[in-house]
Amino acid sequence: MKGRVALLAFATVLLAPLAAIAADAVPTEMDPIKAARAVKLAEQLRCLVCQNQSIAESNAELASDLRGQIREQIAAGRSDDEIVAYMVNRYGDFVLYRPPLKATTVLLWAGPALLLVGGALVLARNVRRRQTTAEVALTDDERARAEALLRGDDKRAGS
Repeated sequence: MKGRVALLAFATVLLAPLAAIAADAVPTEMDPIKAARAVKLAEQLRCLVCQNQSIAESNAELASDLRGQIREQIAAGRSDDEIVAYMVNRYGDFVLYRPPLKATTVLLWAGPALLLVGGALVLARNVRRRQTTAEVALTDDERARAEALLRGDDKRAGS
């Protein structure tokens, strides 16, 4: 019995430093919650070099720098809104995948609808123009020449 108590005391003394290490703060790269937060923020921001990828997806050097800035700001204790506001102040609304609706971005939001309406108007005009062209009646002389051409009667078509 004394041997077990001594072994338990010895194990406790050896494992006590590990418990103290576990209580230390985990750096951002190792903290899964902060890492997930950094990825979520990086997915909301557009790569300024690639323009069709988020900074989470991009391999561009600028995207890597922006991801580093996000991690630094998370480590500094800033909120998600503060980090996004910092990026917008520094790079403008273009850095956001979903820019806010305001005077400078109204064309960005209304552009697709305007293109759709414009395309529909052009299509309607072309269809209407083709219908009026098809409805034009031939004169008797033009009809006779067309019939002669269809029959292969070149003499009458040439007159």
